[in-house]
Amino acid sequence: MKKHTFILALTIVLSVVLSACASSNNEAAVETNLTAKEMVDEMLAKVEQPSLMEVEEDMVSQLYHLAPSLLEDYSIRMPMMNVKSNEIAILKVKDAKDISTVETAVKERATDIQKQFEQYLPDQYENAQNYKLIKKGNYILFVISESADQLVTEFDTLFTKK
Repeated sequence: MKKHTFILALTIVLSVVLSACASSNNEAAVETNLTAKEMVDEMLAKVEQPSLMEVEEDMVSQLYHLAPSLLEDYSIRMPMMNVKSNEIAILKVKDAKDISTVETAVKERATDIQKQFEQYLPDQYENAQNYKLIKKGNYILFVISESADQLVTEFDTLFTKK
């Protein structure tokens, strides 16, 4: 009798633990129905930034040290004039196994921008040092801005939990 009670109790405990794990995984899953470009447009409509231009596909590998083929979708905006360090990129990685590769490439891009402004404009160098790198599902947000926290908040609002 004691064995049956123990097995029943163990079964209940395992069921609760497994269902808790499953629900926490579902809460971590996020989705959006917007393209990366639409996401950046919405963020920039709410948080003012200096004039930014879209980076063309042929420049992605040169600036970000990564093959665009790793990305399912992306939008990268950089300053039109080389007196600001502001930059915003939303990168949707095709395969979750490549997220760390893309993160490393983005960190390398941040270092490049810091080097560019280190001896040139101290305030922009400091801005570049305070970049944000946020991962949400297969999306990576890279922001250099005085308003980086606001942009991150706006980025978060573009997703819903599955």
